[in-house]
Amino acid sequence: MLEIRPTCEHCDKPLPPDSQEAMICSYECTFCKDCVTELLQNVCPNCGGGFEKRPVRPSAQLQKYPARADKVFNPIKMSVFAGLLEQQKNVPPHLR
Repeated sequence: MLEIRPTCEHCDKPLPPDSQEAMICSYECTFCKDCVTELLQNVCPNCGGGFEKRPVRPSAQLQKYPARADKVFNPIKMSVFAGLLEQQKNVPPHLR
């Protein structure tokens, strides 16, 4: 079951369960669409994978299966991420 993390890990933008801006990698690293496209260039800084739009959990299911309450705030250190980004940004996610 998805955690549905509440904010972007980089910029701390709120990403409520019904957000159309939430993007996740296969490990559920969660970033806003702006950070994924403009900063990360569709490369997860944690695992090197790509991102997909996070599905929306139906509101009727949120009470039974609530979204994660605590934030994961870990702004990207571009000096550390630059090497991985350079290696992966031109490789399609399914080939990484």
